[in-house]
Amino acid sequence: MQISLEGRRALITGGSKGLGLAMARRFAESGAKVAIVARGAEALEAAASATGATPIAANVGTADGCDRAFAEAERALGGIDILVNNAGTSARAPFPEVTDADWQADLDLKLFAAIRLTRLVWRGMQARKWGRIINVLNTGAKAPPAGGAPTAVSRAAGMALTKVLAGEGAPHGILVNALLVGIIESDQWVRRFAADNRGLSWEQWKEEQGRPVPLGRIGKAEEFADTACFLASDNAGYIAGAAINVDGGRSPVV
Repeated sequence: MQISLEGRRALITGGSKGLGLAMARRFAESGAKVAIVARGAEALEAAASATGATPIAANVGTADGCDRAFAEAERALGGIDILVNNAGTSARAPFPEVTDADWQADLDLKLFAAIRLTRLVWRGMQARKWGRIINVLNTGAKAPPAGGAPTAVSRAAGMALTKVLAGEGAPHGILVNALLVGIIESDQWVRRFAADNRGLSWEQWKEEQGRPVPLGRIGKAEEFADTACFLASDNAGYIAGAAINVDGGRSPVV
């Protein structure tokens, strides 16, 4: 199946590394004009150079950062047809240790960034009667684990947001869906490997992490990007309000 994003304009947050970078590359290869948003200037410029995307330095965990990201992307691309809310880190700790500041920072980056950016792109998509919004969550949104706060809670809220928006957007040609990440090779997992002091090689460590996955391995960022590219295309024109696990079968719920 040929998947084309020719003529489409995409804004991807958290676009300088990992899943965001893989999606930026895949979207661009499929014909889209892409803008990527991140905070780290060095990684952002490297990602832009590798993908041909427009780099936008902004912190979408703030209202001002969202406004800036949207304004610069719209100016550079001439409008936004596809929004991928991908910004976020895997913050988790025992519940008594999660402070108010931790909760607020997590909600600002993962939930409110999606709310604010979606609100900003909505009217343009509605006027054109075509839009795609993809919220990148994780499988904890469906099956929150003990010790999973604050991330599991903010991601669960993101799934509820996805369903609300899907119902409101579909009559206007705006299709809103979520992709739920399992164990996928990304910058976060590289950091986890670096913090493991058992002397395992990268390949040994990946093999160990992949054993609990029914497919027997951790996923590749490119596999996730392929799924996102399909959802962003006309090929996925009858999918709205779905929360799709991209996890090799590891989630205990469908």
